Amino acid sequence: MNILKIDHIGIAVKNLAESSKLYEMLGIASAGVEEVAEQKVRVSFFPVGDSEIELLESTSPDGPIARYIEKNGEGIQHMALRVDDLEAALAELKTKGVRLIDEKPRYGAGGAKIAFVHPKSTGGILLELCER
Repeated sequence: MNILKIDHIGIAVKNLAESSKLYEMLGIASAGVEEVAEQKVRVSFFPVGDSEIELLESTSPDGPIARYIEKNGEGIQHMALRVDDLEAALAELKTKGVRLIDEKPRYGAGGAKIAFVHPKSTGGILLELCER
C-alpha cells in the first residue's frame, strides 16, 4: 500500500456555518460547501498546506455524524489518508486481517473514492482511506 499523505482531518460539528467562523478568523478560506446525501452530511473543506480540515454537519438526526455527536460531542471524528490505489489498499488490509467498514470504495465529497477502516483495528481511530 502506498500512503501518499494525510489527506484531511474530519471534525464533526453541530452547525457548519457557526463552526466555519473560527477557521475564517484564522485566515483559512473554505473551499466551499457540499452535501453528500449518501452519508447524510454537509461538508466544508478548509485547505491547510498540503492537507485539509473537513467540517461535517449532519443533515439527518439518524446520520452517522449526528450519532457521533450524540455519543461523543463535537470534535475530531476521523483521519483520512490518501492512497494511490484504494482497491489495492483495501485488498491488502483484508488479507492482513484488518477489520474494514467498507470492503469496496464508495464516493465521498469532491468525488473522491473513500473507504473506512473499523476503529477496532486502529486503536480506536476511525480511519478513512481516500483516492483522488
